[in-house]
Amino acid sequence: MKAIAEAVNPRVRKEAYSTPEYSIEQGVSCIHHGDTLYPLKVFGRHNMQNMEGARLICRQLGLTDKQFFEAIMHFNGAGKRLQLLGQQGNTAVFLDFAHSPSKVEATVNAAKERYADRKLIACLELHTYSSLNRKFLDHYRNTLDKADEAAVFFNPQTIRHKRLEMISGEDVMEAFNKQGLQVFTVKSDLEAYLHNKKWQNAVLLLMSSGNFSGLDFKELTDNIIINFVH
Repeated sequence: MKAIAEAVNPRVRKEAYSTPEYSIEQGVSCIHHGDTLYPLKVFGRHNMQNMEGARLICRQLGLTDKQFFEAIMHFNGAGKRLQLLGQQGNTAVFLDFAHSPSKVEATVNAAKERYADRKLIACLELHTYSSLNRKFLDHYRNTLDKADEAAVFFNPQTIRHKRLEMISGEDVMEAFNKQGLQVFTVKSDLEAYLHNKKWQNAVLLLMSSGNFSGLDFKELTDNIIINFVH
């Protein structure tokens, strides 16, 4: 990253930024700016960093920090980026596009930071060419560590379609190095696993750039929120 920054055209202004000061107040992430706390609809350290970068850009465009924060409080986040599919009481279901190792770790950490008092169940689909490559799997090591329970799904047919070397459940478990990790290769088995969970005081985090071989997110969420919470 440093090499990329140094190679930028010298006429381009470069400005470093870091994670702004923030806290979680009654489950809501708040950015601290001066003596003011700005409650946000998004959460997670990586979102705070992105927001800081956006603030500095907006400042160059002539907006004041106050204008920026008053507007960003209403930002609901991008689709499939910690997208809330449903919640009721102390149960919630989120969908995230995370698939690369760094994104998976950041997303899991963000969810656990916000819901530290709830059980976090993280479910990841290996779907991209790189994520299904046996040689790449080790990059996922410890990315699911902050989850209380975790499951990984992949479809062997997708591996065949991409003409990659077949991987096994044992390969996945060894690569992720997550105690108690569940690995599924059949969608119905994954659905049964999720439907049989106790969802009181729990958060489900679904992560994939695909759709878990056609998993109906709405139906799953409704079943968890309506049928399994009570």
